[in-house]
Amino acid sequence: MIVLPKSGESPEGKIVGQGDFQYKVDTAWGQLDPSIHPVENCHDFAIDKQGHIYMVTDQTKNNVLVYDKSGNLLDAWGTEYPGLHAIEIVEQDGEEFIYLVDSGWKLNRHWDGESTDAWDSPYNKVIPQAGFVSKLSLDGRLIFTLGHPQTIGIYTPDMPFNPTDIAVTDKGDIYITDGYGSDYVIQYNKQGQYVRHFGGHDNSDKQHNLVNAHGIAIDTRGGEPQLIISSRAEQCLKVFSMEGEYINTIATPGAWIHGPVFMGDYFVSAVCWSHIDDKNTDDSGFLCIFDKDNKIVSTIGAEPAEYKHGVLQPLTTDWSLFRHAHGVIADSEGNLYVGQWRAENAYPYKLEKC
Repeated sequence: MIVLPKSGESPEGKIVGQGDFQYKVDTAWGQLDPSIHPVENCHDFAIDKQGHIYMVTDQTKNNVLVYDKSGNLLDAWGTEYPGLHAIEIVEQDGEEFIYLVDSGWKLNRHWDGESTDAWDSPYNKVIPQAGFVSKLSLDGRLIFTLGHPQTIGIYTPDMPFNPTDIAVTDKGDIYITDGYGSDYVIQYNKQGQYVRHFGGHDNSDKQHNLVNAHGIAIDTRGGEPQLIISSRAEQCLKVFSMEGEYINTIATPGAWIHGPVFMGDYFVSAVCWSHIDDKNTDDSGFLCIFDKDNKIVSTIGAEPAEYKHGVLQPLTTDWSLFRHAHGVIADSEGNLYVGQWRAENAYPYKLEKC
């Protein structure tokens, strides 16, 4: 079943984007039999050295679906991650490892059948518990788990821990965004030992604050690596040093934006909601592609970006492609694979580079 966007138009075969970043939409690419391989929400992607595409879902019948580039299913596994939200594949000492981020949200067995946004209700469709991060072998064997930071003394028991994303350096240092919890970024070393944390809501310099720190990635395009972190509720990305010092802000007015996914000198970020009439609006997601100067050069599922006197004007959706764009990855040919949140259990789309 192809799920239509808010416009009611089928996006199949549509050419989207602008300039050097235009794509043909393939909505059938990731389709599977939902009675065998269901998805709840398609959250995030990673690609291994063989070019296999890993997509994660918070559906505990098969948390991880592995595709080839043609959309054929190669593997499906995982039942223990009810809030699975992000995945990273990294090579360390010649071996590839998977990091999985479970944000802590899980389907509620007491759901009343109606509530989906009553986050504090015991009858909502999903309810919170503590999240965690797992390091695994490529075939899913558990190596270690990082749990609630109260166990290492940097959180108090009343502080929520609901992590949303992860970035791992070449040395193996781990940076975790607590984007649905207390909004800190927590750094661990390769062995999972605590190094530092930064961000949160209560810094004297508010530029250091993070609000809904949804995504993170390491920017190696310049001389020194930096962290780019989404502060989604502030409609921006913030740039920090690897030691957690604030550097600058990449404003994205109108867009509740996720973390960057790099593709050479460019990066793509998913937008879950557009900010319309002073609120985040359902079924209004899109993608933004940024150049090496962190300027938007293409929007996919939105009106083209406009700059006036160097300032980005509020971004607006065109309603014709996505419900809520959530996860995205680029393959070696420049094609994009996109997953959606709250899109009637839709499978991923492929956007074929034109």
